[in-house]
Amino acid sequence: MSQKAMELVCPAGTPAALRTAVDAGADTIYCGFRDQTNARNFPGLNFSRKEMQQGIEYAGKNGSKVLVAVNTFAQAGNMDLWYKAIDDVAASDAHAIILADIGLLDYAASKHPDLRVHLSVQAAAANADMINYYAREFGAKRVVLPRVLTVQEIAAINKEISCETEVFIFGGLCVMAEGRCSLSSYCTGKSPNINGVCSPPGSVKYEDHGTHLESTLEGITINQYPKGEAAAYPTLCKGRFESLGETGYVFEDPVSLNAAQILPQLQEAGVTALKIEGRQRGKAYMAQVVKSFRQAVDAVAAGRSIDLDALLAPMTEGQKSTKGSYQKTWR
Repeated sequence: MSQKAMELVCPAGTPAALRTAVDAGADTIYCGFRDQTNARNFPGLNFSRKEMQQGIEYAGKNGSKVLVAVNTFAQAGNMDLWYKAIDDVAASDAHAIILADIGLLDYAASKHPDLRVHLSVQAAAANADMINYYAREFGAKRVVLPRVLTVQEIAAINKEISCETEVFIFGGLCVMAEGRCSLSSYCTGKSPNINGVCSPPGSVKYEDHGTHLESTLEGITINQYPKGEAAAYPTLCKGRFESLGETGYVFEDPVSLNAAQILPQLQEAGVTALKIEGRQRGKAYMAQVVKSFRQAVDAVAAGRSIDLDALLAPMTEGQKSTKGSYQKTWR
């Protein structure tokens, strides 16, 4: 029996990526302004106000929606930058704004009560009480859930809340509760809540020692790879450590999230929207991943099955993937 398809939410770090995502079949695109209000404020990425409006118009003409992420935590003494970003989103034709900072949520609810608000994963709302609080006090219509919940936990939450849920299904895998991780801040001195990245490229270094390749983050060794082993991007929570005479990965292997095989279970759990990670990715990546998941989401809605592993394997880190906490058996 056919049922309503889950919403496919796709990233766009540039106007070209936005158009690619729309053309590939994205229902919704999320992106941000080219300033500190955006957790992916990297050189060469993001949108001017004019580009954002053009992107919103392009998406609208092709049946897609745009979400604007104002998802960093505001800096004391410099609130005007964040307030202006919220004002600009409210004045645009964007479908919704994505917020994490509780003060900014209050500002949006007070100044722009008609603005649709989605709660960012950076708010780390991982239980029904927290989610209902944001929905009740600030009118949040959707929450992006942290990547630390099982499918069963998501289903239980959906039975107790009054708003929609959105979950990550592909791309980088954060194994901590987003918004609460202090590991990278300790190592690099930069906060993911403000700078938007747990392993800044400027802190990453690879050194060839002949017998092995060593990856470091701000001078701290994260991993050592024997000759011939693929080297992953170094993040602290996915480092290889020695403990009690054994060497291995404590939390999760350094691979990408791929939940394509469990889309039916996520739909059964009451999930409204499926989110692809990767605003820093290029057009080729976007086209392949979005087209693949468009087929998969439509197939699930129609009660059909589809195998995406072969199509998506080249897009994953080290050509390996995991279902993460959705079906996690902890070591």
